[in-house]
Amino acid sequence: MLALARLLIIGFVVCTIFYVGISVYSRRVRRQKLRDWWEEEGRPGDLDSYVARGLEEYSNSLRRRLILGVYVVPFILVCGIIYFTNFH
Repeated sequence: MLALARLLIIGFVVCTIFYVGISVYSRRVRRQKLRDWWEEEGRPGDLDSYVARGLEEYSNSLRRRLILGVYVVPFILVCGIIYFTNFH
C-alpha cells in the first residue's frame, strides 16, 4: 500500500510539472499567434488589449481544458495496468 501511495504522489508531481510546462508553452504560442493575427488584420486598436482579449478567450477554450488530460491519461493507464496485472 505504501508503494502505491508513493507511486501516486510521484506521478502527481511529474504530471504537474508536465502540465505547467505544456500550459506555459501553449499560452506562449497563442500569444504569438495573436500578435501575428493583429499584424495581418491591419493593426486594429491597441496590441496589448487585443492580446489580453484573445488570451481571455483562450482561458475558456476547449484546448486549455484538454491539457488536463496530462492528469487523466496516466491515471487511466496505471489503473488499467494494475487491473490487468492482478485480475487477468
